Amino acid sequence: MLKTRYTIAYVALMTLVVVASNFLVQFPLNAEVAGINLADILTWGAFSYPIAFLITDLTNRQFGPQAARKVVFAGFVVGVTLSFFTSAPRIAIASGSAYLAGQLLDIAVFNRLRRQAWWRAPLVGSLIGSALDTVMFFSLSFAAFFVFLGPNDPFALEAAPVLGVFATEAPRWISWAIGDFAVKMIVGLVMLLPYGALMNVLRPMQAARAN
Repeated sequence: MLKTRYTIAYVALMTLVVVASNFLVQFPLNAEVAGINLADILTWGAFSYPIAFLITDLTNRQFGPQAARKVVFAGFVVGVTLSFFTSAPRIAIASGSAYLAGQLLDIAVFNRLRRQAWWRAPLVGSLIGSALDTVMFFSLSFAAFFVFLGPNDPFALEAAPVLGVFATEAPRWISWAIGDFAVKMIVGLVMLLPYGALMNVLRPMQAARAN
C-alpha cells in the first residue's frame, strides 16, 4: 500500500514536470551571458525538464528500477500525447523517443552505481541519460538525415556561428543542442541538493536494496 501511494505521487510529479516543460518550451530565455543571446538557443523548458531525472532517481532509490520504469512510462504517455496535440509529428516522435531512452538509461546507470558514493548514481545517471536525450531529440527533430520522420526545418538547418559567438559555423540546431545540454548539466548538479536532502526521508525499501 505504501509503495502504491508513493508511486502514484511520483507519477503525478512526473506528469507535472512533463506538462510544465511542454508549456515552458514556448518561452525563450531572454538573457545574455558572455555575449551569447540565450533567447536564440534556450527556452524555460530546458530548466524544468531535467527535474524528471530527479523524480526517476528518487523512485529508483526508494522502490527500485521496476517502479521507476512505471513512472517513466506514465510520463512517456503524457508527453507523447501532449506533443502530438501541440507539435508537429516529427517533434512528437523525437520528444517521446528521447525522453524514454534517456530516462531508461538513467535507471540502468543509477542501478549499477547505487551502492557507491551517494551522489554518484544520481549525478552520473542523469548526465548520461541527459546526453542521450539531447542527442536523440535534436538529431531526430532537425538533422536532415531524419527527413523520413517529417519535413526538415530550413531555419534549423541554416549555418550560423556556434552559440552565436564562435567563428565556426554549424546548423542552428547544433547550438540549440549544446545550450540544452549545458543547462541539463547545471540543473543535474543542482538537483543533487534536493536528492541529498531527501535521502534520509525516502529510504530504500528492501526490494530496492536487493536489486
